[in-house]
Amino acid sequence: MSAEDNTELRELSYAEAIREAMDISLERDERVILMGEDIGVYGGAFQVTGNLVEKYGTDRVIDTPISELGGAGVAVGAALTGLRPIFEFQFSDFAALAMEQIVNQAAKIRYMLGGAVSVPLVMRFPAGSGTGAAAQHSQSLEAWFGHVPGLKVIQPSTPEDAKGMLLAAMEDPDPVMIFEHKILYKMKGHVPAGYYTTPIGKAAIRRPGADVSIVATSLMVHKALAAAETLASEGIDVEVIDLRTVRPMDRETILGSVRKTGKLICVYEGVKTLGVGAEISAMVAESDAFDFLEAPIVRLGGAESPIPYNPELEKAVVPQVPDILEAARNIAKGLI
Repeated sequence: MSAEDNTELRELSYAEAIREAMDISLERDERVILMGEDIGVYGGAFQVTGNLVEKYGTDRVIDTPISELGGAGVAVGAALTGLRPIFEFQFSDFAALAMEQIVNQAAKIRYMLGGAVSVPLVMRFPAGSGTGAAAQHSQSLEAWFGHVPGLKVIQPSTPEDAKGMLLAAMEDPDPVMIFEHKILYKMKGHVPAGYYTTPIGKAAIRRPGADVSIVATSLMVHKALAAAETLASEGIDVEVIDLRTVRPMDRETILGSVRKTGKLICVYEGVKTLGVGAEISAMVAESDAFDFLEAPIVRLGGAESPIPYNPELEKAVVPQVPDILEAARNIAKGLI
């Protein structure tokens, strides 16, 4: 069932929408369990799990020891034995400690066993900068996992998608990595009641336009939309595409937009080099859409730097609205 099939809308925060999706999953399927550090009585590092432990008990909302490798390994094993775990990392950065289980086990077991088993595992990663959490708690690592066959990687940017894509992930037989920008947790939006799914692998056109295509991810979608409003008053009509899924990427929506506008800007918070924008750029360059380009592709990504602690420096190393405005004006006016 899609969100369009639901008529009842409520205003929920991004965090509340995720909690509702987990609540629905726990209620619908007794195989679903939640795992992670401090997700029980404490309610999660960002209070996303909330009081679900009171409703479902400690057998299904499980506090794990401070061992990301160990917890992820248990989650992979649980998925292999028929459960459907949702594993929460306190910060996406801590996934580095669990790469063996995610990359060498979860992503490859179905292939290595000839399709005889699957790993229906969902992992949630609070990601991104803007909270003053410094270099080891603020990274955007989605491109790491997008490089691994066997994983699906998603980045919901709205409360509606946060709920719908998590519910879609729970139906998927393969491991799904969900990157949730920490700044979005308090953002509110209209969310359909009840059960619905938002398709994995399908981008969303958040604002149609004819002059410049901007493909953005996560929090950058909202910055791109803010820039697009300003640019509209200047006579520059920007199309904003919310990528939503890093792997598998929605080729048709992106290429269709480029064929229409002839100009492309990729905006993402992860480090620019070898990032999501590089894959989008290569996709366009290797397709017929390349013949429609009227200017070089522009990538706006994170700087070649760890995320600083200082608030002003933190802003300086990731794209901001003025950066998007400058790039869009230059490409629209043929200055690039």
